[in-house]
Amino acid sequence: PILYSYFRSSCSWRVRTALALKGISYDLVPVNLIKDGGQQFSAEFKALNPMQQVPALKIDGIILSQSLAIINYLEETRPNPRLLPQDPKKRAQVRMIADHIVSGIQPLQNLSVLKQIGEKKMEWAQNCITSGFQALEQILQQTAGRYCVGDEVSMADLCLVPQVANAERFKVDMGPYPTITRINKALLELEAFKISHPSRQPDTPAELRA
Repeated sequence: PILYSYFRSSCSWRVRTALALKGISYDLVPVNLIKDGGQQFSAEFKALNPMQQVPALKIDGIILSQSLAIINYLEETRPNPRLLPQDPKKRAQVRMIADHIVSGIQPLQNLSVLKQIGEKKMEWAQNCITSGFQALEQILQQTAGRYCVGDEVSMADLCLVPQVANAERFKVDMGPYPTITRINKALLELEAFKISHPSRQPDTPAELRA
C-alpha cells in the first residue's frame, strides 16, 4: 500500500493509526498542503484524488480517498484487530462519534476554510471546536469506558485524538471536557497512536519533531 499523507492532516493521522493498529506496512508519500501553493493541487495528485485532499491510499489495485471510507475498507478486508464493535448498538455509537467529529467539527476548522476566514481564523476555529466538544463530552459520558465506546479502541478513537490535537493547536481550553481529555491521554499511551503522531512523520519539519 501507498499512503499519500501530510504530517499535520488529521484525516491522514486517522488512517495512519488504523494502518498501525492493524499492522499493515505501507510506503508514505508526503503531500505538503502549504508548500508550492499546496501540492494537493498538482495535476499529478488531482489524478489520484479529484477532491485534492489527503489522505489517499493505493491498496489492492484501487485508490481510495476519505478517511472513514479507507478505514471501513481496511476493517472489511483486514478485520483484526477490529475497529468496529460486533454489537450493533456500540457499532452505531462508534459511527455516530466518528461522524460527529469528521462531519461536525473538523471540516469547519480545516485549512481550506480558515484561508477563507482570514484574520479571525483563530476565533472561528475555537468556536467550531468548542461547540462540537460541548456535545461530544455529553455523548462520551454515556458511551465511554476506557476509550470512546467501552474498553476497545475503535474508529471513534482514531477520530478523537487528531481532533484534540487540533483543539490544542488552536488554544481551546480543555478544562470543560474531562472525559475527552481522559480518553485522549489513554489513547496517546498506545504505540499505534505514538508512531502515527504528526511529530514522528517523515515529512515533519525538524522544529516539530518529537
